[in-house]
Amino acid sequence: MSPAKKAKTNTEDYLRMYRQMVRIRSFEDNANQLYLSAKMPGLTHMYSGEEAVAVGICEALTDSDRITSTHRGHGHCVAKGAEFKEMFCELLGKEEGYCRGKGGSMHIADQSHGNLGANAIVGGSMGIATGSALRAKLQGSDDVTVCFFGDGATAQGLLYEVMNMAALWNLPVIYACENNGYSEYTKTEEIAAGSITARAEAFGIEAHQVDGQDVLAVNDLTQKLVARARKGEGPFFIELMTYRYHGHHVGDINREYYRSKAEEKDWKENRDPITRFRHFLVQEGIASEDEIEAINAEVEKDAADAVEYALAAKYPDVSEVDMHVFAD
Repeated sequence: MSPAKKAKTNTEDYLRMYRQMVRIRSFEDNANQLYLSAKMPGLTHMYSGEEAVAVGICEALTDSDRITSTHRGHGHCVAKGAEFKEMFCELLGKEEGYCRGKGGSMHIADQSHGNLGANAIVGGSMGIATGSALRAKLQGSDDVTVCFFGDGATAQGLLYEVMNMAALWNLPVIYACENNGYSEYTKTEEIAAGSITARAEAFGIEAHQVDGQDVLAVNDLTQKLVARARKGEGPFFIELMTYRYHGHHVGDINREYYRSKAEEKDWKENRDPITRFRHFLVQEGIASEDEIEAINAEVEKDAADAVEYALAAKYPDVSEVDMHVFAD
């Protein structure tokens, strides 16, 4: 089948993937502005630049499939179906947030869409994801769990404990390593000895490396691995080569001591996942430039409206201070 024919049969899927990537970028742009204008308490960690990873993977999952997220987790939340209003309310500590404003940026969970939660501890959700996969196997359920984590988390011992268990028990889990080139302020090659995929292969786990800026490549690989995991052929490991445009967190603005502006410019101008996919959609006749611009404008308005709503929303009542802390 020619690429053009294939593209036209997948128009709805492709446009949804494009919209989801734009939604993540728009969410992050607005979250960054909330921080810079001192309207948001605490710090947040931008996912901008890595959109094709979250969208490519989550578009291959059903609502019943689970994910675990990270401190850089807004992209995973949006890609798995989270709504702008509840997310911005959570960032601003409002009661309509996903965790009633108590989790904030790094602790958003959305059980209605299978998002078991973000985690501020590096590698902290690896055990949760593997436990979720064990639960699926014990219950005879066919859902798959994807564990997102960064390259820096490959230095956590927990990863090796859970990969060993997952391999021994053939658990339906996919370990998705988002390698954005930096572990906080240090280049990945300075903290990760040898090959990252080889670490999974040491446990007999099939491992793949993919261009994390190519949403279709990510989605195609994930669809295949998810289908196999459902049949009991898991676990699997994916290393996704990507890049974060912002600093480690929103306050990390002067970055030249650990990476150059020229490097950032090159990734933004030549390897941006949204720009690349937009060119593909137009070139294949799936969408016109006007249609793309209409999607962009619609998403920007949705985000702006959600921010306005969240800023005016109520804070939780003081009586809620111990809600969800103690069991009844």
